[in-house]
Amino acid sequence: MPPPADARARRAAALVFATFTLNGFTFANWLSRIPTIRDELHLSEGQLGLIILVGSLGSLLAMPLTGRVIGRIGARASVAIAAAVAAVGLTLGVTGVATGAVWLLVCGLFVATMGIGGWDVAMNYAGTVVERALDRAIMPWFHGGFSIGTVFGAGVGALVIRAGIGVPLHVLTVIGVALIAVIVCTRGFLPDRAPAADSPEDPDGAARRGPGTSYLRVWFEPRTLMVGLVVLAAALTEGAANDWLALAVVDGFGAPNEVGAVGLAIFLVGMTVMRFLGTALLNRFGRVAVLRLCTALAIIGLGMFALVPWLPLALVGAVLWGMGAALGFPVGMSAASDDPAKAAARLSVVSTIGYAAFLIGPGFIGLLADSIGTRNALLAIMVPLIVGLLVIPAARPLPEHDDHDAADQPSPADESR
Repeated sequence: MPPPADARARRAAALVFATFTLNGFTFANWLSRIPTIRDELHLSEGQLGLIILVGSLGSLLAMPLTGRVIGRIGARASVAIAAAVAAVGLTLGVTGVATGAVWLLVCGLFVATMGIGGWDVAMNYAGTVVERALDRAIMPWFHGGFSIGTVFGAGVGALVIRAGIGVPLHVLTVIGVALIAVIVCTRGFLPDRAPAADSPEDPDGAARRGPGTSYLRVWFEPRTLMVGLVVLAAALTEGAANDWLALAVVDGFGAPNEVGAVGLAIFLVGMTVMRFLGTALLNRFGRVAVLRLCTALAIIGLGMFALVPWLPLALVGAVLWGMGAALGFPVGMSAASDDPAKAAARLSVVSTIGYAAFLIGPGFIGLLADSIGTRNALLAIMVPLIVGLLVIPAARPLPEHDDHDAADQPSPADESR
């Protein structure tokens, strides 16, 4: 006898949560080794930024296509295949580090970001399926799982660096364990593929109106693009910290590499705490107010980290920066999924916009850091944060979905704003 629907949905939620956690854990372990990779390959900040930029182009190839892949094979298979692609790419990357072949590192990062981007879009879609099954918003909880993974991964990275373990052994061990665990987790995802057109489950031919029919059109929807800008600002804020915070601590304050990894972990702790607080805050105050709060925290925290001359106070800024970067991405995913009929298409668009910033933006920051230093270069993130602040109202729920977020229902006074 199959388990009750609620029990199956709760089990699927736990497994999607674990998949997010594994994604963050894998990603953070790699990021924690960036200072070591920089040193071993004798790279400047500009060279490292260019490598990150070129390697990140793989995500731009994969993410716009991931929604269509999900529509054909489902989120379960999409996550497993994308995780395998990421594992292959990281294997190539660490081989390049071990042999001193920078070109192989770049190729490996290109393949790895294809996998990581596809993995992210597919697991977010699986999360929206669970949200609908449970009939309550839990996307920040899933992204909190990603943050737990990044905190744990950064901590493991710091310990591994201190123990003197090389990059290849460290990264290959992590990706091997993570890939096996992801494949196990996806076996418990909820079904998400549309039934065949004109089947008994689809008497009106809804499958013909499924994921493959509206991908181009949604790229021209003003609300979808503005939600994408909100996600872009949050993703760049998070991505720049992931790639450059550890180096900024090391170079800006003359700290050893393990202290840089600890600085990244502190940022990720702030992000994790805010993501687990996010559901309660969103239910109480609504999307718009919470996103404005987060943007303000990001601006204050980033300014403190980049400008103060004392490491302890800069790390306080890193906590605020992490809290401010926490909710833009998960709230954007929920906003893009307000209409289930177009959820896959809109998720693909919003994810592509966000990950373009998440993966490519830090590369430009590296090029800028060559001229003005890493900490000063991070101040460039203020520009997208201000733009994102202006378009936050676009994330307000669609009218037909206001019952899922009553706190965002506009009052007569809101209508005039």
